[in-house]
Amino acid sequence: MANRQGDIIIYGGTSAGIMAAVQAVRMGRKAIVIEPTNRIGGLSTGGLGDTDSGEKSVIGGLSREFYERLGRKYGQSEAVWLFEPKMALEVFHDYVREYAIEVVNGERLDRGSGKGVVKEGDRITSIRMESGLTFEGRMFIDASYEGDLMAGAGIRYTTGREPNSLYGERLNGIQTEQATKNQLPTGIDPYWTPGDPASGLLPHVNANAGGSDGDGDSKIQAYCYRMCLTDRPDNRVAVEKPEGYDEKEYELLFRSIEAGQTRFFKLAMLPNRKTDSNNDFGFSTDYIGRNYGYPEGDYAARERIGKEHEIYQKGLVWTIQNHPRVPEEIREYYRPWGLPRDEFLENGHWSPQLYIRESRRMLGVSVMTEKHVRHEEKVEAPIGMGSYAMDSHNVQRHLDANGYVTNEGDVQMLSVKPYSISYHTIVPKAEECANLLVPVCLSASHIAYGSIRMEPVFMVLGQSAATAAVQAIEAECSVQRVDLAKLTEQLLKDRQVLTQ
Repeated sequence: MANRQGDIIIYGGTSAGIMAAVQAVRMGRKAIVIEPTNRIGGLSTGGLGDTDSGEKSVIGGLSREFYERLGRKYGQSEAVWLFEPKMALEVFHDYVREYAIEVVNGERLDRGSGKGVVKEGDRITSIRMESGLTFEGRMFIDASYEGDLMAGAGIRYTTGREPNSLYGERLNGIQTEQATKNQLPTGIDPYWTPGDPASGLLPHVNANAGGSDGDGDSKIQAYCYRMCLTDRPDNRVAVEKPEGYDEKEYELLFRSIEAGQTRFFKLAMLPNRKTDSNNDFGFSTDYIGRNYGYPEGDYAARERIGKEHEIYQKGLVWTIQNHPRVPEEIREYYRPWGLPRDEFLENGHWSPQLYIRESRRMLGVSVMTEKHVRHEEKVEAPIGMGSYAMDSHNVQRHLDANGYVTNEGDVQMLSVKPYSISYHTIVPKAEECANLLVPVCLSASHIAYGSIRMEPVFMVLGQSAATAAVQAIEAECSVQRVDLAKLTEQLLKDRQVLTQ
């Protein structure tokens, strides 16, 4: 197939990817966005309408502009932080149209042949899709949630949780004592036949935590879909029992109810009687322990994992609305809610975007850690700020010291002051690649990434990555040798907030 050429090739039409493209065009360069699906905007258009904003004053540049544009969609003069998925999609399509951005949908990087990323020395020259379509560019940005371009380029990365000892952290690794939020009721028997270990453990319950608190492991914090629901009868589509429903997946739910749990996901309200229903409580929408194979999985494995999460969550909604083991007062509370008829029309009104809270994380020029988030170490060369809690969702279920089922891994360190994010965390080591930037799967420890991994921050970093890419083209230098003073000057000119 014919090659396509641009100054900057952006893999991933996430919020970060679209903002990177807008910035490149504003600076006079041609950007091409490659989106493996048929929907741009990532989680921002995929149901995450209750923005994890943290301190809003440090959200600047195009990220702030995005929320201001949403405000205008709703007839308001200021930024809006609660919004419907379809409205966010409108804003991103407005950007694409206004800046004549070339977006190529439905093209996935060729990960299987070994020919997906072509390099000459330390520079990527082209990337090849499964279809054979090839994109040539001077600079490349991996704005995907998975980091496939980064991995294909031979950049070192990590997954899972580092031990606390690696970076001198406190909240990384296994966390049993910290896991007090979104916890199951106490005293839940873990065996199919209560009291009988020979009957086997309930689904996805481990015999132990796999180590001591602070020990590292390869496990991944839980994923889910951010469910957009509505209770408006004229716009509601009932959630039916999904094909593939397995009642055994909900035995722990029934026992949680028997132990006192009465709520199972949030009904955080968005405009027009819609919700962003995220994980909340001990048994909820997170499919804990069922995503470990996602970061390194091939496309078929990832699709299977995504479908399993969809079946689980639709099954959860159907169960708490209909199952006779669920008390009538709980069924009555959740029964009015269904899928909005006017959202996700191309996917049966269900979000196509799995909430990939964490996948690969680059090992770049420097690594953001808990110490940087806590202001215990200085951040060099800031390109934006974060401020959200250091937030890890639960990672696994296991037996506690008393032999009952417990959740492990939930950390919510809420007292986070705004902190700067270093340019050195979005660039790989010089010997690995000279013309790639990674604003989403950036270089951060698991627990620091838990604060950084928010959509407003990804948009900030996408814009900053594109700014650096354009300046590297103009200076004919590597991304590692960009003039940081000049970069700072441009970012401030473009309303980025770098320090506080």
